[in-house]
Amino acid sequence: MPGEIGTVGELFMLKVLTVLSLALVMNAALAGAALAQQTQVRIAVALEPPTLDPTANAAEAVDIVVYQNVFEGLTRIDENGTVQPGLATEWTISEDGLTYTFTLAEGVTFHDGSAFDAEDVTFAFERIVAEDSLNAQKALYEPIESVTAVDPHTVEITLKRPTGTFLFDIGRPDAVIVAPESAENNARVPIGTGPFAFVQWDRGSRVILERNDVYWGERPALTRATYLFIGDTATLTNALLAGDVDGTNNMAAEVLDVFAADPRFKVLVGTTEGEVILATNNAREPFDNPKVRQAMAHAIDRHALIEGVTYGYSQPIGSHFAPHNPYYVDLTGTYPHDLDAAKALLAEAGLPDGFSATLKLPPVAYARMSGQILASQFAEVGIELELINVEWAQWLEDVFTNHDYDLSIVAHVEPFDIGIYADPDYYFGYDNPEFAALIETLNATTDDAERKDLAIEAQRILAEDAVNGYLFELAQTGVWDARLEGMWQNSPIEGVVLRDIRWVE
Repeated sequence: MPGEIGTVGELFMLKVLTVLSLALVMNAALAGAALAQQTQVRIAVALEPPTLDPTANAAEAVDIVVYQNVFEGLTRIDENGTVQPGLATEWTISEDGLTYTFTLAEGVTFHDGSAFDAEDVTFAFERIVAEDSLNAQKALYEPIESVTAVDPHTVEITLKRPTGTFLFDIGRPDAVIVAPESAENNARVPIGTGPFAFVQWDRGSRVILERNDVYWGERPALTRATYLFIGDTATLTNALLAGDVDGTNNMAAEVLDVFAADPRFKVLVGTTEGEVILATNNAREPFDNPKVRQAMAHAIDRHALIEGVTYGYSQPIGSHFAPHNPYYVDLTGTYPHDLDAAKALLAEAGLPDGFSATLKLPPVAYARMSGQILASQFAEVGIELELINVEWAQWLEDVFTNHDYDLSIVAHVEPFDIGIYADPDYYFGYDNPEFAALIETLNATTDDAERKDLAIEAQRILAEDAVNGYLFELAQTGVWDARLEGMWQNSPIEGVVLRDIRWVE
């Protein structure tokens, strides 16, 4: 009996140990799987890209996925809008500002294994400026006179005239370097030199990228990134709360409080390149009178607009410049909200009882909501606005092309686009030779300190002339798993850049 009891006891203990061992193995496997998962990220974006070639399509959705991830340029733009080295590790500029000599990174390969060298750079830029080019920003690269491969790791670019934004412009998604062997197929199968390589595109659902383990630069922490296309706010909210996605670069402002109150998430609120303006037809009465424009500027309550339109998630602006740009200056105090000052200026302009005008609004929520609030604010000083809702095609024809409008509301999203005010034929109808001369000098200046001074002066002129009503900068409102770090808070250029994103427990 004692022997039988001992045998049974031993068998029981053996079963217990076996179960415990299996549990330990399973726990270890689950822990390993969890650890492996923490090198992958699932990012929800609002729109599916129509193509994956940023050099042949203007859609921001393309750049969101591939810029600085799959494709790289000679330079790159960082989170602050500053130019950084890219495939060019350094460069020199001739005294006349016309010749740029770039030293290229060595040991770089495209994702298909082909080597990167100076000939790829010449091919990429010749493709951009070619007569049949599909590049959406082709005009930016018109100053290029020639691109010469001096040797495999040196490229010389000669310009027709000095262009102060040239280093920034070649860091845009439109100027990434593509190879002649693969360029034709980049729309479907993008092949670049970046830290992530394209894996698959499930149309209507997702794009998957994987880490390029032979990347020439610093290897990112992530091994895989999946971009999921979720355009509906309710669906995206549910996906985040359920843990089906790890974050999104831009969440609708009306639901941000849900995530701000949940410790599982972090909300990153920054700026974009979208300056929301009350576009004003300076060539049409009474807006050709600066006093009228200044009166309207005094009538605008930016903070009420921001609360009403973006739930407080935007930054007021006083001129046509993004607050994250190192050249930005805060000019919101130029014409503070002051109804008495507005009425006095209208009286000086010969309009003591105010006037009536039309406000054409494109089909985006920020414009139409801003229009309703501005109409109420302007009514307080005697300016009666008729709100006219139009679709984009009509807006482009009436406002942008034919200049058939009084006022409109729209976001200008191109980086560093203050130069549009130097063109009297642009739809604002602003004709200021002094400003145009300033922009010409700015465009020809390469010294950064001098460029900053000129850019600040340009901002001041626009603010003081109240060329448009400067309202607010569209916010980037990212919602992310609280354990993630390295995401861009600001968006000075299109893209969800993966290189610095990592999980932190």
